[in-house]
Amino acid sequence: MVLHLTFLMAHCVTLVQLSISCDHLIDKDISSKSDPLCVLLQDVGGGSWVELGRTEQIRNCSSPEFSKTLQLEYHFETVQKLRFGIYDIDNKTPGLGDDDFLGGAECSLGQDFLGKSDPFLEFFRQDDGKWHLVYRSEVIKNNLNPVWKRFSVPLQHFCSGDYNTPIQVRCSDYDSDGSHDLIGTFYTSLAQLQAVPGEFECIHPEKQKKKKSYKNSGTVCVKICQVETEYSFLDYVMGGCQINFTVGMDFTGSNGDPSSPDSLHYLSPTGVNEYLTALWSVGSVVQDYDSDKLFPAFGFGAQVPPHWQVSHEFALNFKPDNPYCEGIQGIVDAYRQALPQVRLYGPTNFAPIINHVARFAAQAAYQRTPSQYFVLLLLTDGAVTDVEATCQAVVNASKLPMSVIIVGVGGADFEAMEQLDADGGPLRTRAGESAARDIVQFVPYRQFQNAPREALAQAVLAEVPTQLVSYFKAQGWAPLKMPPSPAKVPAQTPQV
Repeated sequence: MVLHLTFLMAHCVTLVQLSISCDHLIDKDISSKSDPLCVLLQDVGGGSWVELGRTEQIRNCSSPEFSKTLQLEYHFETVQKLRFGIYDIDNKTPGLGDDDFLGGAECSLGQDFLGKSDPFLEFFRQDDGKWHLVYRSEVIKNNLNPVWKRFSVPLQHFCSGDYNTPIQVRCSDYDSDGSHDLIGTFYTSLAQLQAVPGEFECIHPEKQKKKKSYKNSGTVCVKICQVETEYSFLDYVMGGCQINFTVGMDFTGSNGDPSSPDSLHYLSPTGVNEYLTALWSVGSVVQDYDSDKLFPAFGFGAQVPPHWQVSHEFALNFKPDNPYCEGIQGIVDAYRQALPQVRLYGPTNFAPIINHVARFAAQAAYQRTPSQYFVLLLLTDGAVTDVEATCQAVVNASKLPMSVIIVGVGGADFEAMEQLDADGGPLRTRAGESAARDIVQFVPYRQFQNAPREALAQAVLAEVPTQLVSYFKAQGWAPLKMPPSPAKVPAQTPQV
């Protein structure tokens, strides 16, 4: 476990922020890695410990780097004993007694304060005669020839979009008490930084005044500086990208007899059930991004006439050559007509429908333009049966312009579904093949049963824009149609 400390001064009290990361944690979960979280405790005497804070949980990860820092007050006059506990969180209860303990460490706060020359960089932009911090690099421990990591900063934040805005760069020696020692400063601009490779002399103003022979306190070499365009979801949509929406509905026997009020497929006197409510919530948002409003809809897990064989991708309108329904209402009508004509059976297999949509996504990817993206909505009442086949299908689809949304209907145990939603790390098959990106979003419907309809849609669709952008960005595809870029202003030497 690695700790990084940052000191803040507030109301004459020194506050310490701890950044925590771990390596090679043990795996407590059977089919995936652990889902770690770090808890910080402080010794308050008498053998008692009090909790000071917790990091976020990172799913399916054995070497987490937690983004949430833990904060405590620093008191020089006392020994502050700290305990760090790492737990595998597999439920939503606040207590830790029912979670697996992965390991821990104890130390005093003062143990982390010893060090030598630890340089870091700070970048400031000038606005209205004042300097504003825009980026601080990592600290390179005990090194007079450091190499800092490449970093990215939004252009507006870095220089207000003006390539000639004065930029001040300070190189300092990190001190754990917050009194960092200045090594030297240089002034530049984004226009100058782009003229790479380039070297800048770090000047310490006090040393420059006192020593006639003083030249500099070292040089900073900039190896690469690039301005990259970050396209948004709206850029792609307004550029002509179509969102192709496909629906898959669960007709397995675990849903119950549709004629029984206890069945998840039972239509109430108003003609709705959880399946249709979830469909309307999500579909009403997605349909606005598809110009022709024709949506393929399928069922899975049912015996289908006339031969009554089990099918895991039958067209809801019973037209395998033309499974398209007109709008969300068309899907609803097809579902209501199909319900009394099929026999609910099983098992719950996702792979056939995922692979079905993936074939169309592969054709779109072959065009090598961001013209189409595919979203598959799976509505299901239970755990997936073909786990390995589904994992493989998701891994394959992760390389295509495609996302998979799963809404769990009913009150079943959806733990297996949550494993497909690999927020804590890439989904892997048993053979070790990893997904190229996270494309699955799982949401249990009943968490939103009493919430406004738009709440479910927001939770279900929240990740789709990011997934779309991440795919097109990885391919290097700009939107099909974009407004002309403003002319670049010729670089000038900033006056500082």
